[in-house]
Amino acid sequence: MSVPRLLRHPWTVFLGRRTVRLLLSLTVVLTASFAMIRLVPGDPVRAALGVDAAPALVAARRHSLGLDAPFLSQYRHYLDGLLHGDLGTSLTTGTPVAELVRTRLPATLEIAGLAFLATLAVALPGGLLAAVRTRDGRRPRTELAFTAVTAGLTGVPDFVLAAGLTALLAVGLQLLPVAGAAGVESFVLPVLALSLAPTAVLLRIVRVEALKVLDEDYLRTARSKRLSPARYYLRHAAPNTATAALTVAGSLLPGLIAGTVLVEKVFAWPGIGSAMAQSVVAQDYPVVQAMVLVLGTTVLLAGLLVDVLLAVLDPRSAIREM
Repeated sequence: MSVPRLLRHPWTVFLGRRTVRLLLSLTVVLTASFAMIRLVPGDPVRAALGVDAAPALVAARRHSLGLDAPFLSQYRHYLDGLLHGDLGTSLTTGTPVAELVRTRLPATLEIAGLAFLATLAVALPGGLLAAVRTRDGRRPRTELAFTAVTAGLTGVPDFVLAAGLTALLAVGLQLLPVAGAAGVESFVLPVLALSLAPTAVLLRIVRVEALKVLDEDYLRTARSKRLSPARYYLRHAAPNTATAALTVAGSLLPGLIAGTVLVEKVFAWPGIGSAMAQSVVAQDYPVVQAMVLVLGTTVLLAGLLVDVLLAVLDPRSAIREM
């Protein structure tokens, strides 16, 4: 029996393979987050109840949480809970972890999403402009300054950037709030701390790709038509550079989202990252496990969206999936 035409369509094949890849990756993240917590040395129940807690109380708490059951039995119980929206219970507060995720996740998505958009908004035109200004060996001092600044920003960890920005803009110049999430101004420092390093990386990549694109024959043909600079660069050079830039931006997403853990801690941002950092210190492993799962899932879903966007901009990438 022949395969229906819809199932043989390049977009169907592309989305099907991406979905299967997503599900396999989610399975790995889920299993790793579950196993990681149970392989960590120490007893999280005793850490939550205190070292002086009676052994009977510790044993009763472990039994109520199912931590005394065999590993595979715990895993099956965990999967069943996930299917019903149950991410476990905090060992320190006794509240459902799903409630903590519901209240904290939006704050993390806000700064991570804004940081990603800021990275693209600066790196795409900035890298193209740097390529145009330094093409064919012109303005060597500008190229040297561009390379030095972007290389320097690339090598600075997020928490160092966060501390430096706080000292300069919040404490020194008193232009922005030091911490918290009260008002639009409070977004500036965490978004800057998250986006500066990936922006520097992407600026360098966009410049290199733009230099290659500007040497292509079809752009020489477009230049010979005496188009206006805006039409020449924005209509012909920028779209072809954007595809490569988005590919690299997608690979930067995991690091950007992972960076929220430290950045949120520095700025007391009420998101997933700060809750995860607090839970690690408190050895509240069910919360840590849920936060790892949520952050991993966010990374995978964001990567899928980038892949789809790339396929829309360059349909040939979807066709190659066949």
